[in-house]
This record gives sequence, C-alpha cells and structure tokens, in this order.
Amino acid sequence: MAVRKTYLAVIGTALMLGGCSFSSEALWPTLAGEEDTTQNNVVASEPVGANATTSYDVAASTQPLTGVSQTGTFVGSKVENMQQELNRLKAALNEHNNELQQLRAQTVSHSQAYHGTVAAISARLQVGTTPGNPVLVQQWNTAQSELDRVNDDIAALNSLANKVAADSTLSTFLLESVRSAYQVSGAVDEDHRQLALLEDETNRTTVLIDRLLNEISESLSRQTSYVSTERANLNALALAVKNGEIFGDSLSKRVFQSQAAPASSSPRMAATSDRPLVVIRFDNANVKYEQALYNAVNRVLERRPQASFDVVAVTPNRGTPAQVALNSNKSKRNAQAVLRSLTDMGMPSSRVRASDATSASVSANEVHVFVR
Repeated sequence: MAVRKTYLAVIGTALMLGGCSFSSEALWPTLAGEEDTTQNNVVASEPVGANATTSYDVAASTQPLTGVSQTGTFVGSKVENMQQELNRLKAALNEHNNELQQLRAQTVSHSQAYHGTVAAISARLQVGTTPGNPVLVQQWNTAQSELDRVNDDIAALNSLANKVAADSTLSTFLLESVRSAYQVSGAVDEDHRQLALLEDETNRTTVLIDRLLNEISESLSRQTSYVSTERANLNALALAVKNGEIFGDSLSKRVFQSQAAPASSSPRMAATSDRPLVVIRFDNANVKYEQALYNAVNRVLERRPQASFDVVAVTPNRGTPAQVALNSNKSKRNAQAVLRSLTDMGMPSSRVRASDATSASVSANEVHVFVR
C-alpha cells in the first residue's frame, strides 16, 4: 500500500513538472508576441499621416549615389556626368521636400492663429455686445490679416510646385539619357553595370518626385478651398460684428455641404411665386431682420441646395404720384440692403436677383423674398 502511494506521488510530481514545462512553453511565445505587437503599434503611431511617411522615404532615398568608378571609356565619362546630375537632382528633391514640410507647419500655425481670433470674436458675439464694437472690429481686421498669411502660404506652395515640376522634367530627361547610353558603342561590361545602377536610382527618384507633386497638388486644393470658405465666413462675421449679434455659418458653407450630399437625401421643396418666404416691413428707421432672414434662407438651402432667391421691393400704391415715386426709391434702397445682407451671409450674388413692384394691399414699404 505504501509502495502504491509512493508510486502515485511520483506520477503526480512528474505530471506537475510536465504541466509546468508545457505552461512555460505556451506562455513565453504569447508574451513575446504581445511585446512585438506593442512595439509595432508604437512604431506605427509615430508618423502622422502619409506626409511623415513620405518625408522619411525622401530623406532615405535622396542620399548621393556612390559606387561609380571611372573606366576610361567614353560611356564611362558619360556615366560619371550623369551620376553628378542625379546627385544634384536628389539634393534638390530633398530640399523641396523639406520646404513642403516647413510650409505645412507654417500654414498650421497661421490657421491656428486665425481660428483663435475668430473664436474670440464669436464668443463675444454669443454672450452679446454692442453693434460695431471697436474691439471686435480690430479683432476682425487681425483675423483677416492672419487669413492673408494662409493665402501667402498658398502662393509659396504654387512656387514650390513649379520647382518640383522642373525636377520632374529633369528626371525624365536624365532617365532617357541613361537608357540611350546603352546603345553607345565602345562600352565595357562595367559601364553597363553602372548604367543599370543609374537607371534604377533615377527611376526611384522619379517616383519620389511624382509622389511629392501629388502631395503638393492635394495641399493646394485643400488650402484653396479652405481660404475661399473662410473668406465667406469672415464676411458673415463682419455682418455679425456690425449688428452686434451672431447669425451662424456662412450660407456658402451650407450650399457647399448640401451639394456634396446625395440628391436622394435632399427632398425637393416646391417653389411658389405667390407666397413669399420672408416679408420684411420697413415701418421704422431701424428694422432688425438679419437673423430671421438668415434662418429662413438656411432652412431652404438644407432642403433645396440649388435654390435661388428673388428680392422684391414692394411699394404701397397710395397717395400722389410723387409720394409713390419717393416710396419706390426708399423701397428699392431697402431691397438693396437686403440683397447686400444675403451676399454678406455668403449667398452667391449669381443666385439672388432684385426687382420692384407696387401693391395696394400693403400700407408701408416692404421687401419680399421669394424662392426660385
């Protein structure tokens, strides 16, 4: 009995040891795998977008080409000259890539300063302020200057695009020269080996140049659209500063966002020429109509992105002909003021038209806004 217990104890110990060995073999690869995965995640999170990756690729691939030796032949001398041209092209490409990264950082800095100023103006308007507050007027002028700096960055990007385009032309010419050199007689095997090396390096450089051109083109497209939108937002903000109250985003931004949406998501609203969208009655010298006008037009654009508007100056057909003519002139000026308010809010002038009419059913000068 004692022998049996001892035998069982030995078997149990062996199983425990085997289990420990199995556990260690199973756990260590898992831990190593987690550690590798974590390290890979850290490395992958360092570059910010494709720009940082391209920046590393350009820096690593624009090192001067070495390993070309003189062979004493005519083709060998051509290889040496083309190597020097390729190294100059690589140096220029590296310089232009660094310039692009600097311009991007500069644009980010200018945009942050611009949005900080605009946010300060919007916050002050949100809590309420006086019409034409000189502090807000000064801040608006500062925001405009900061947006002009972003526009200057776009001009610098255009100049950089021309430089990189010249690099692309040079790389194409260099690649054709290398391929033509294969056909020149009097070359030795070493010359052809070095020509193959030059061809490969030139091809890689050409790919990097094309990639850099694509990045500059995308940046130009984004920045140009950004500045155009913010110009309209600044105009709307100027109207808000003038009136001492904020209305909302520029109508041009609403139009852009609505046009980008699928047509099926924008139910069509029936336009009518009988019932005006907005009626503004100018029965006193200071009529506050901008907020109500903005809200009404904004709701229309949410439903009908392609909508246009008619601004009609309506004059009461009462009194003597001289009084009717005087009221008609006042009503037309009021309609022009409403038209300017719409354009200041971001509505393109091509989508708004003005006209005038007389009516016996109105008692004061009015401006009616219709949807077309």
